[in-house]
Amino acid sequence: MKPKTNPILMDRLAEAAKEGRISRRSFMSTSMAAGVTASAATGLWTTSAKAEPKRGGLFRIGQHDGNTSDQHDPGKYVSFADIALAPTFRSYLTMINPDQSLGGDLATEWSASPDATEWTFKLNKDATFHSGKKVTSEDVIATLNHHRGENTTSAVAAFFTDVADIVADGDHAVVIKLTAPNADLPWIMPDYHMAICPANPDGTLNWQSADGSGPYKLVEFEPGVQSRLVRHDGWHGEGAYFDEVQFLYINDPNARQTALVTGDVDAVSLLENKTMGLLERDPNLLVDNVSSAQAITLAMHVDQAPFDNNDVRMALKLAIDREEIIEKITFGAATIGNDFHHAPSMPYFPSEIPQRQYDPDQAAALWKKTGLGDQPINVSTAESITTGAVDAMVLYAEQAKAAGININVVREPNDGYWSDVWLKKPFCMVTWGARPTPDVMYSLTYKKGAPWNETHWENERFNEVLTQAKGELDDAKRAEMYHEMGMLMRDDGGTVLPYFPNFVSGRRKNVQHIGQLAGSWSMDGGRAASRWWFEG
Repeated sequence: MKPKTNPILMDRLAEAAKEGRISRRSFMSTSMAAGVTASAATGLWTTSAKAEPKRGGLFRIGQHDGNTSDQHDPGKYVSFADIALAPTFRSYLTMINPDQSLGGDLATEWSASPDATEWTFKLNKDATFHSGKKVTSEDVIATLNHHRGENTTSAVAAFFTDVADIVADGDHAVVIKLTAPNADLPWIMPDYHMAICPANPDGTLNWQSADGSGPYKLVEFEPGVQSRLVRHDGWHGEGAYFDEVQFLYINDPNARQTALVTGDVDAVSLLENKTMGLLERDPNLLVDNVSSAQAITLAMHVDQAPFDNNDVRMALKLAIDREEIIEKITFGAATIGNDFHHAPSMPYFPSEIPQRQYDPDQAAALWKKTGLGDQPINVSTAESITTGAVDAMVLYAEQAKAAGININVVREPNDGYWSDVWLKKPFCMVTWGARPTPDVMYSLTYKKGAPWNETHWENERFNEVLTQAKGELDDAKRAEMYHEMGMLMRDDGGTVLPYFPNFVSGRRKNVQHIGQLAGSWSMDGGRAASRWWFEG
């Protein structure tokens, strides 16, 4: 029987459409579920929806985490400035849509063999680089090969250990052949390192030219200072409404927020949570608070004393009051962590794993066993890591005192943190962007031999189960495997994971979007420049 139309619901949907808080897809599906015919829903959307995006203008972004060491080799991207700039001037095979689904960028479609050991990606025949060169299979092959092989310096080499070969099927299709099944392969392709660059004649990658096929052409690049781009009229995708885009790298959170309030920038990538409520009351500003699978980790090198002792690691995990940090540092804009890197927003989340609680008495007992006494334990951090990063570590140090643990907070310079501190110092604070599946996250950071294994943790059973889960097509069995991996990491790993922070960014009121934002990275998965627009 046809459902009865709910007029109150339809009024709310119409209001959401007028304010740009709902996408057309969500509006249509909800309207039809409420008993409205497809034609009537289309008419209601047409009369209710916010005005269509308009072209024009210079979009100025106050971007955090810009570094003088930022560069164009996609295999070495590491900062948030890299992550935001890359999809603005380069393209990827696939991308995360605003509704968190997987969509195509250069790839128009993809398919797998029945055993998921061979994947075919068909390419958009209209895609061109900014130099005028057509994007072909050879460019995709050179890009993917840049991340594999014995001599690669790519941070995502671990993604390609099971790749046997990558071949062209004509000029506009690529076939990836695997030695083991991988049902998640298309979800790997939006990783920010996978930016497609032109191939050199010898098959190597020409990333040095900064030639891209993305929505905007890079015309000026001053690492740690600013980047400027102009629209690529030959872009194969939708959007790119602005005439120009400028990234201004403002690492100081107060300066970044002030630039937004005064109108010196049109949007900022990271707001201080403690001022979120105040900014929301400003009639000229809009705040986007997006749940995500990004994570804050405290990484210990488990092959270096004193972190090679699991009693030390466990004591440090028990000596942190996660709930207090979420309340006082993130102002509630976060999800509690449990010392394994699998967010509730990811598939197969093992919710039945007991939540680790703050237990200074148990931490003290373990710490006494180590014989370290009041020996200081240095933890490195920097303001640019995340909003309230330094304050969070100061609070952690206070909490640990109840267990007799002396944590010394080392405030590092923002510039160079990722090149000079992360992966080098034995205990440091890290921010991780959201990954779409647990396999992607574990393979990138916790798999044996992964270039970004920030804790140097190598657990034989963990790696065994990780390999099994990658090829398991039974969802129930796969969930059991991720439960086991979560427990192994939680109780043996070198990671303290206090929380998964929301992406909190800000924009001037005249900056508009469809009302949904990708949760893969800040500011719509790093694609604000191509998806947003100025209100007319």
